This record gives sequence, structure tokens and C-alpha cells, in this order.
Amino acid sequence: MSHRVIGASVPRNDARDKVTGRSAYSGDLHMPGMLHAKVLFAGRPHARVLEVDTAIAAALPGVSAIFTARDVPLNEYGLQKNDQPVLCGPGSTKVGGDVVRFVGDQVALVVADSETVAAAARDLIRVTYEDLPLVTDPIAAMQPGAPLVHPELGNSNICVHDRLRKGDVEMGFSMADVIVEGVYRTPVQEHAFLQPEAGLAYIDDQGRVTVQAGGQWTHTDQKQISHALDLPDEQVRVIYPAIGGAFGGREDMSVQIVLALAAWKLQRPVRVIWTRQESIIGHGKRHPMILRARWGATKEGKLVAAEHEVIADGGAYMYTSNKVLGNATITSTGPYFIPNVKADVYGVYTNNVPSAAFRGFGAPQALFMAEMQIAKLAERLNMDPVAFRLMNALKDGDTLGVGTPAPGPVSIRQCIEAARDRSGWEVARQSDSGAHPSPTRLGRGFAAGFKNVGFSFGYQENCWARVELHGQKAIEQVVVWHAGAEVGQGTHTVMAQMAAEAVGVSFEKVTMITSDSATMGNPGSASASRMTFMAGNAIRGAAQAALEKWKAEERPAIAEYKYLAPPTTPFDPETGHAMPNLSYAYVAQAVEVEVDIETGFVHLSRVVSADDVGKAINPALVEGQIEGGVVQAQGYVLTENYQARAGRVLTDQLSAYLIPTVLDVPETVESVILEVAEPNGPWGARGLGELPFLPLAPAIAAAVHDATGIWFDEFPLTPERVLRGLGKI
Repeated sequence: MSHRVIGASVPRNDARDKVTGRSAYSGDLHMPGMLHAKVLFAGRPHARVLEVDTAIAAALPGVSAIFTARDVPLNEYGLQKNDQPVLCGPGSTKVGGDVVRFVGDQVALVVADSETVAAAARDLIRVTYEDLPLVTDPIAAMQPGAPLVHPELGNSNICVHDRLRKGDVEMGFSMADVIVEGVYRTPVQEHAFLQPEAGLAYIDDQGRVTVQAGGQWTHTDQKQISHALDLPDEQVRVIYPAIGGAFGGREDMSVQIVLALAAWKLQRPVRVIWTRQESIIGHGKRHPMILRARWGATKEGKLVAAEHEVIADGGAYMYTSNKVLGNATITSTGPYFIPNVKADVYGVYTNNVPSAAFRGFGAPQALFMAEMQIAKLAERLNMDPVAFRLMNALKDGDTLGVGTPAPGPVSIRQCIEAARDRSGWEVARQSDSGAHPSPTRLGRGFAAGFKNVGFSFGYQENCWARVELHGQKAIEQVVVWHAGAEVGQGTHTVMAQMAAEAVGVSFEKVTMITSDSATMGNPGSASASRMTFMAGNAIRGAAQAALEKWKAEERPAIAEYKYLAPPTTPFDPETGHAMPNLSYAYVAQAVEVEVDIETGFVHLSRVVSADDVGKAINPALVEGQIEGGVVQAQGYVLTENYQARAGRVLTDQLSAYLIPTVLDVPETVESVILEVAEPNGPWGARGLGELPFLPLAPAIAAAVHDATGIWFDEFPLTPERVLRGLGKI
């Protein structure tokens, strides 16, 4: 056991193929006899489809088939609820399946000899619509008598309502010397992964409908496809090729079911590649939220009460809104002990693009509210905002808003102190009371956060792995079978590192065989900052079992293992009382900005991010995750200004929706890696992927306030918004 690979920054095992172009992404896949598909999107936000006339389109030379709602055996799907038709139109087996509810609903699939012919035929399809009343504002959608997005599901557009009732809030406010109220708004965010949706479907050598397309959970993709086609699960196979980013945006179906339908019906390979415009209108977004808060503290600086109302626009379908808003409910109090809490969190159906999983999963929005409240309370109390946070930060044994303690160790204090110290927070700044010959104002801000690791609310977290040990006298090769998705984060590299460590061989001796639902057990999703945690425990369990067989002279020694994580419990529906998560991870950030008060431009110059990862399996990959998460959050806060009108997306190209470029990133992103071991984590590891995103928005807002004296309770902080706040326009 002399090979220490845990904690080593070994090169990624997929790096060479990716930088040389050998890695095959979904859009690179080819097969002999392959056909090409194009999707007809609704292009309107709420309408009944009266007729889909395909006659002219089908007569175009080169068209093989056109599929509509009538062709889908069970015309429904959904990750949490089967509330979305695969194809919208007459003849649907789903009640309400003849209605389109957002512009990206799919109406028909054209399959032809070439992409050009498929696109031309798609444009020849004539659809007759009956427009239905539109509801795009979530507050209006909640009102009695509002047009219903899903009348088949009941008489309300409210699809989620979570509650917290801890202590006595009114009594708590009576003890407060200072009360701060605020209304915050957080925007839509587009995932903007580099690889648009694409895929190839075919019938494999065992007669299975096989789909190769990027996703985040092979086995739920398989289940949704098999359900819609009314096939046994084992008749559907999902394989992940190289995946060009996900961030939650590939949890929900896009091209997979219609591809499988076409390949199954035609018994030929079929490929589709979405354009960027199709991608932006066709997949879900980060939930925009309206967050109302009232917090109270004593003059000594102790938090005594918090009251919240959060309204999230869920868009046209459920996707993961119920889980996202559960997480927003938990994180709405920030990483602080508050004895009295009342919260109501709503998810609302509208005719906007569905809201979906996105890195942070409800916590960035809730933490923006919480951290802004903390910053304003500190200002009202004339206290240093970092000292105020430390006074109220959770410690082992403190109860969350759900009334139970976070599983320990709780490391938020260490994160706050680390970010404070690395950033030089307590070093006195030069006096800023003189004249300003330059229009640039400098500001510093601070914020903290926390988030669950793993699935929650009573789901039995689990993960499968198989380990094979090959050789005669010595172990010459370790083969790891694992279906977990590699979406660019380096998970297959750390899996190999953990396998090498568990077996006691060098990293180079490990071969990964990955992401095939037909040959591997269920890995769970590459989401919820869970994959390293769950896969590591599964791989270690399989490795230990294989080593026992190796000692018993089995050659090769092969073992499978299914890791079962500690149990969780769902919210009590009235009080929210629960043990909802098995583990949490913690983060704190300090930032520096430059605000040009003449142009309104905000430049993020420095970020210090202190993240407790439990154990850095691969420190270089940890740094990459922190830097990437910071820049993605920077775009959310400063430049990504998603716009829609009457349910139609106006910023449907990257020329209008501005993600940060290499010229926009901060001059300095300093990663402070804390390693407070998680007792249930493999080698002490916690989750990491979402942490660096969480507190950046309130940290930047606090820094802009420091620079200008203005609180901005809504973002993105575009130059126009900043100038309006400054009274310049």
C-alpha cells in the first residue's frame, strides 16, 4: 500500500483525448446508413394544437418519416412528474398532450437522408394552433382565476409549497433591536454548456433501442425513454459519449426520447444536433425567484428571527422544481443559527421556459437573500460583516431551520476565517474620504454559504460499482465499471484515483469502463455535489470485496458493491421538521470590485474562495472547479441578462446572452482548500462542484455597496442597472 494517489494532482485520464480531438462527443457520432432528424418546436408559449399537417413535408424527396404525438405509445415524461408530452398534438395518449405550454415544446420530428432535407421538411409542416390564455408572471399565476397551465392537474398553478415553522417568530421579533426587511429578485440563467444537445440512436446487436447522448444519470434517462416507448427497461440502453458540460441542464430529457422513437420505428440509426438557438429555447433554466425577507437581531449582534416568502417561476413543467425549492427552503436561513424561523416557499407553473436544475440547485437564490440580509443587519448594527457572521455561524449541534442539527462536523466558521485571513479583510484600508479624481470606486464584499451533498428528503442514496483485479502473482490491472457521468468535472479521474488507493496500486494501473446502462448498475446522478462522495464509497466497497477474493486466490478477482448512504427524512408538511440531508459542505468568499460610476461597469478583480472539500482527492481538479464555479457565477451576477417577453425568448443566441470570456475573468481567483473530514465521505471527502458558485452574488453586491453606498437587491448588475441605481439615468 505504498502508492499514495489520494491527494495527488494526477493528470486527468481523459485530457489527452480531449485536447487532441479524439474524444467523440454526441455530435461527432456516425454510423453506416445513418439518418438525420430535425425537431419542430412550438414557437409559441401556450396553444392547443388542432392539426399537424405533414403531407407536403412527407412528400419531399429524402424524407423517411415524420413523427407526431400519435406515434408515441405513452406520450409523457418527466424527471419528477410525468407532466410533459414527448410530442404535443392531436392523438396524444396523455390528457392535455395536445397543448404546448412553452416555446420549446416539441410538436414533430422529421427524419431524412440529410440534415438539410430534414430542416426543409420541418419548415413545410403546417400546424394549426388555437392560442390559449398566457400566464408568464408567477405572482399573477398564483392568483385565483388565473389561466391554468395544467388544468388536468388541478385548479391551481402552485406546484410546490414548502414550509418552515421553527420556534415562535413573533416572539423572536419582539426581542429584536434591529429588524431589516428586503425584497430580492434573482434572474433566469442559461446553462450555456459548450456542447449543444445532440445524440445518436440505433438498435444494438441484441435488439435494444440504444441512445448515445449526453446526460447526467444513465438509468433515469433509460427509465424515461422506456416509459414513453412502453418498452421494458432492459430493451432500452443509454450510453454516454464525451459530454461537453452539463451544470444540471442535462438532467432533463431533450433529444433522447424522440431519437429513440425514430430509431425504434425505423430500425435505423438516427442522429440529431440542435443549434444553439434550439438549445436555449429547448432546455430548462435556473429558477428566477422573488424573495421577501424580514430578519431581526439584538443590539449585541445575535440573530433572533427570520421570516421569508419565496416565489419561484417553475415554468411550464415540474422538472426538478420540487427538489430545487426544497433546497432553497433549507438554505434560506444561510449558514447561521436562527432560533425562530417562518418560511413559505412556492413553485409556480407558468408559460415560460421550464426552470430546471442548475449548479447550486436553489441555494444561490436563497443565499442571495440570506447574505444580503446579514450584510444589511451588520451595517445597521455598525458591526464588521465578517465578525457578525462569525458570531452567528452554525456550529456542531446548532439546529437549522428544519429544527434538527446539520450532520457534523460543521465547518462554516473555518471557511469564514480562512476567507477573511487570505483576503486580508482586517487590514485597515486607506481612508476613502477624500476627493475622487478617477470615476473608479473600489469595494470589498464578503458572503458565505452551504449546501447539501447527495440526494435528500427520504430518498435512499445509493451507488453501484464493480472492481476487477487482473494479474497472477501481483495485481497488474484494475478495471473499474461505473456508470457515473463525466460532464467535464474530472469525476472519472478521481474515481480511478480512489480505486488505485483502495487497491494499493499506481494510478496508471486503473482502467475505467463507464456510463453504459446495459452493463452497469445505477450510479445516481452527476448532480447534488454527490458523485465523488457516492462513487468513492461504492468503489472502495467493491475494491475491498475484490481484494478479499484476490487473497483467496481468485483470478481475476471481481466484486460488485452497492453503497447505501445514511438515511434522510422528508419535510413535515406543516412545519418542515426533518433530517433532510446526510451531509453539508461549506464555503465563504471575499471579493474586490471596481465600479466605474460614469459607465456603470462593474469589474470583478479578485475573489478569495475558501471551500471545505473534506479531502481534496485531486487538488488541481478542486482548483479547477473553484475557478470555473466562480466565473460561471460571475456571469450570473454581472453579464448574463436573459430576456423574454410574453413567453418568447429574446436572448436566444450567445451574441445577445453574454457569458464571460477569458478577458472578463478576475485577475485573481485564490482557492483556499479546507479539509475538514466528512465522517461518511470516502477518505473524508465532501462534495465540491456547487460550492464556489453559491455566495458570489451577495459578495459582489456587498462590494458594489461598499464602493457606491447603494444596495442592489436585484441582478444582473449590468451597467444600465448600476447607473439607474446611482441615479445617473
